[in-house]
Amino acid sequence: MINQFSRTELLIGSENINKLKNSTVAVFGIGGVGGFVAEALARAGIGHLVLIDNDTVSLTNINRQIVALHSTIGKYKTEVMRDRIADINPDAIVEVHNCFYLPENKDDFDFSKYDYVVDAVDTVAAKLSIIEEAKRCNVPVISSMGAGNKLNPTMFEVADISKTSVCPLAKVMRYELKKRGIKNVKVVYSKEPAIKASVPEGYDESTSKRSVPGSISFVPSVAGLIVAGEVIKDISGIN
Repeated sequence: MINQFSRTELLIGSENINKLKNSTVAVFGIGGVGGFVAEALARAGIGHLVLIDNDTVSLTNINRQIVALHSTIGKYKTEVMRDRIADINPDAIVEVHNCFYLPENKDDFDFSKYDYVVDAVDTVAAKLSIIEEAKRCNVPVISSMGAGNKLNPTMFEVADISKTSVCPLAKVMRYELKKRGIKNVKVVYSKEPAIKASVPEGYDESTSKRSVPGSISFVPSVAGLIVAGEVIKDISGIN
């Protein structure tokens, strides 16, 4: 019978459609990368999605984030994404957590209930903790490295963290994971050297705790779709 996943079924078969339907995927971070991860997972038929982020949509998100529209400014990204998914696949179960994941609140999340974990957050401490908890529970995890200050989406690669180069975030993660004895972490990263972002008119760098990376519509979106592709292929076993 024709349904919204018929074209996908032609490609991967009904058995794999059922695998996706019966899987739970947690996406930590619903921003430029994570929003596209969640979108692609929903459109592929993942049956249960857990969305974690405490951020609300802002005007400066509109250039690259799938949840960001003038009509969604001020709304929680998780809730906007939940509503999108309900319109994509009404049968999907979507669980939202309006909080930032931190090592301090890791016990609020039962990683053993997830079939796959996506790390699309910004901070090193949170990324390390997500990976640590996933590994502790023997749950597959994929981590997105830096997508800011880049203009060439064709340079994204899927690799083990130990094989990464160029990307400053990957360098830090590589060092910290090695120090913790954590191996075999799949990541999406780019070898494109970072472009030095210009300071926007009216922006006072001295008042910001960290520099704001430049971004564009077609880079973090590609990283997110690559991440989602890896999750879907791993769950269905079609790699």
